Amino acid sequence: MRDKNGKVVIAQSEEEQLDKLAGNYSSIIKRVHALSHGDAQGLHKSEQSYGNSWKQRGGVGAFMMLARKWDRIENQVKGFKWDVFEAVQDDAREEGILDDIKDLRRYLFLVEAEMRLRFEDKPK
Repeated sequence: MRDKNGKVVIAQSEEEQLDKLAGNYSSIIKRVHALSHGDAQGLHKSEQSYGNSWKQRGGVGAFMMLARKWDRIENQVKGFKWDVFEAVQDDAREEGILDDIKDLRRYLFLVEAEMRLRFEDKPK
């Protein structure tokens, strides 16, 4: 989410998660923790609307979903000589590069979780 000046801001729930983390986590690891929590909440909300549509066409379809997100990110970053940090800073749109990165991360979470569940269900 971005404020009216284009600065990236985090949702209150993520801020609360950062405040709750104890120990010697670095600021970046605290942020990763908050993002992953937000991803789980976002994925749950999406699942309520879309179900398991992300995998309805099987593994090839899931891969193509990942590839399309990567292609979008790649297309937006190449104009910045592949400097993803610079590209994100330059893109103040709500649906910009940072949103594509979030979507790709969430899709990757889904694929990994699906496979780990399959491994757990596999007879030993």
